[in-house]
Amino acid sequence: MTEQHTGPGPDPKVLRLVRKYELEGVGDELEARWTRSENRASLRTLADSFNERLLRAALADAGVDTITDDVSRLYALLDGTEGSRGERTAARRRLERAGVDVETLTNEFVSYGAIRSYLTKYRGASVPDTDDCVRETEGRTIEGLRQRTVAVTESKLARLQATDRLRLGSHRVLADVRVLCEDCGRQYDVATLLELGACDCDDP
Repeated sequence: MTEQHTGPGPDPKVLRLVRKYELEGVGDELEARWTRSENRASLRTLADSFNERLLRAALADAGVDTITDDVSRLYALLDGTEGSRGERTAARRRLERAGVDVETLTNEFVSYGAIRSYLTKYRGASVPDTDDCVRETEGRTIEGLRQRTVAVTESKLARLQATDRLRLGSHRVLADVRVLCEDCGRQYDVATLLELGACDCDDP
């Protein structure tokens, strides 16, 4: 069944992409995986899964054989989470030669926030009060603080530049919150740690 948005404002990004790539049933699947009581998928996992669907659809539109292509590996290269710079560049060029508009495709990749907005605001879904849910809520709070740090830093730098107190070329402000467990010695991005629910100290 084709999903329809009847509320005010523009359609959610996820909904627009579901329509564009004719991903029938993906909304029901996302909601089911997020709201089930056991083995519930995190929003980040759902975002990666959805983005892989977009990549698979784009490859199919370009006539690229998705059976012999490792879509998960391609997505990780395009998303920048795996591979060297050379491997990522080679993957992009290979797809471009096959007729895939890589820049448009990667701009369409959604964040876990977009998935959350789609599920909660458009589909009205909610999750049971589980440990995963609590970690997800706290993760959103931490992410908000991280974004606030970036915004304040950008504002201060701009003010210093405007008053000739700082010389700085084209730049981006990056804030990375990491957690180092001094017992097991592993270091984690805080979002990854919250998704895992435990560090390596919990390994048997």
